Amino acid sequence: MAKITSRYFCKECGYETAKWLGQCPACKAWNTFVEEPVAKAAGSSAASGKKNIRQQRTRPVKIDEIKLIEEDRMDTGFRELNRVLGGGIVVGSLILLGGDPGIGKSTILLEVARNLAAEASKSVLYVSGEESLKQIKMRAMRIADISGDLRFMTETNVENIVETITETQPDLVVIDSIQTMYTESVTAAPGSVSQVRESAAQFLRAAKENGIAIVLVGHVTKDGAVAGPKVLEHMVDAVLYFEGEAGGNLRILHGQKNRFGSTNEIAVFEMNADGLREVRNPSEMLLSGRPENASGSVVTCGMEGTRPLLIEIQGLVAPTSFNYPRRTANGVDYNRLNLLTAIVERRLGIDLSKYDAYVNIAGGLKISEPSTDLAIVMALISSWRNIPVPDDVMIFGEVGLSGEVRAVSSAEQRMEEAARLGFHKIVMPYYHKDRIQFHENPDVEIIPVKNIREALTILKK
Repeated sequence: MAKITSRYFCKECGYETAKWLGQCPACKAWNTFVEEPVAKAAGSSAASGKKNIRQQRTRPVKIDEIKLIEEDRMDTGFRELNRVLGGGIVVGSLILLGGDPGIGKSTILLEVARNLAAEASKSVLYVSGEESLKQIKMRAMRIADISGDLRFMTETNVENIVETITETQPDLVVIDSIQTMYTESVTAAPGSVSQVRESAAQFLRAAKENGIAIVLVGHVTKDGAVAGPKVLEHMVDAVLYFEGEAGGNLRILHGQKNRFGSTNEIAVFEMNADGLREVRNPSEMLLSGRPENASGSVVTCGMEGTRPLLIEIQGLVAPTSFNYPRRTANGVDYNRLNLLTAIVERRLGIDLSKYDAYVNIAGGLKISEPSTDLAIVMALISSWRNIPVPDDVMIFGEVGLSGEVRAVSSAEQRMEEAARLGFHKIVMPYYHKDRIQFHENPDVEIIPVKNIREALTILKK
């Protein structure tokens, strides 16, 4: 009988230790260690392990001996998803798709599986540990017709799944979800840190040895439950996160790790009754409900990877009812809002200490780059003066502590996106005035500014 020993794992990062610790040495989180029993499987002695290693040892090769073919990436059928992945799903890769329960992870993967099987003539195996075959069929009938070599399987035993993968040799395998899987080599309950890590390790070996792409679905809870996807981030090739506001129909997919592409790309999807539909022009959609001649509403352009994205920043300044004014930021950094508010008070002489300040990015997006600083400042001043910014004006630029407007990257791409959507005036840093070649639309007026005081002239026109 195997000897059971207890180990302690950090719920946040997966750090392992022999005793309980109040603070994790790796991620510095407090009270995150949980105790779990660990047992070695029968026949997994050191001798047998060495024997397996000798049997599976590979030969080192030179870089010229490694052959790449065009089919190393599979088209998912979603242009936006392909962009996030760097061009498609890489053959033999292990991908982790995380997100809150009910956000649409299973839906988008079922659509990807259908596209690969029906349009690309690929063999796909969809393994579910949460739903029965009847439930999967009901969801599939709601989304679209299923055709091609797409097979479904309900199983939670990792050894049985790996054996099926080895026998059938599909092009893509979907594991929904990794928290429901268990391996016989670990005695802990399914969903625990040790089970999730060992299960993912076996799927990783199956993907690399057979050249099969495997996608793992991982749930994220609000309180950081045990064995969240962060435990697996160092093991997989790509980490994708699906986000969206509760009750809203907008879904944003972005990459946090990608060994085969950029991690700055995002994909925008819209949840409908018949599944997810990609939004190929998110700028137009995000500005569709913008109010006309409303104070505090400013359009700016942020860069998500290589894509310029026009967004509406809403600012509201109202007299406070408390001794300490409130500062609320939704979609932008809270500390950045406090910094910009201090710049407005100091450099423009506007006393905002008696006013509450609220900033919101419409559509539920989160923008962290400093190019939105000037737009936030203009939104606050527009609301404070109750003077609207003209509807045909787009503003971008970083604001320094002295009130100066500093240069940003990809200025020409931002301007081209604004001109394409019909904006006739662009307020930008003075630095870019003679350093970019912008001939997209001769009717667009460029307004270069050196500081935030010069940008206020827009409110007078």
